[in-house]
Amino acid sequence: MPLRRKSLEAQLAASKASVEALKQRARQVEIDRKRLELDVGTRTDTISRLKTQQYQTRKNDEFQAIGHEIERYENEIRKIEDDELELMVLADKVKLELTEEEKKAAAIKESIARQTADLDEKSKALESQLEGLTKEGAELAGKIDEDLLARFERLFKSKGDAAVVAVEHGVCTGCHMKVTIATASRVRAGKEIISCDNCGRILYDAA
Repeated sequence: MPLRRKSLEAQLAASKASVEALKQRARQVEIDRKRLELDVGTRTDTISRLKTQQYQTRKNDEFQAIGHEIERYENEIRKIEDDELELMVLADKVKLELTEEEKKAAAIKESIARQTADLDEKSKALESQLEGLTKEGAELAGKIDEDLLARFERLFKSKGDAAVVAVEHGVCTGCHMKVTIATASRVRAGKEIISCDNCGRILYDAA
């Protein structure tokens, strides 16, 4: 359950990151477009100033030189306007992608909210069940011989899976090793606590 929660949180974080990345891209495109607008404005102002100088000059070579400068700035403006047009197209594309990603993110968020609520319900049910089993286990432990209980707890801690396992067809289902015929017979008799010859787990007859 904790792993499932972690997985859902990772999905939600990835979805949010995708949306934020597109928003950041949209902001950057807008910043670049405004910068180009400023560049056009600066060059337009320069052209106006140069034209004023051109009309005021009486020297032909200076007039032509200023004309070349004006032409250079006009060419730069056309190039910048082409770049600006490309950015406008890109801005529309990013905007469309962002809209789609936000729709996906909303659906993912809704789905994860439902799954999280389901996990919460299951968690409550398991906690209640665990509480009942813990209480039942404490009651049962009180009826078991202390030495045997300590032995069980040591086995459970060391084996990590089960301290009491079945013998099936003469094989310990804990370590999957064959037990001796004598051990199997004593387990079938059920008159004493018998341990596996190989792993030490407490055995019972599966038959």
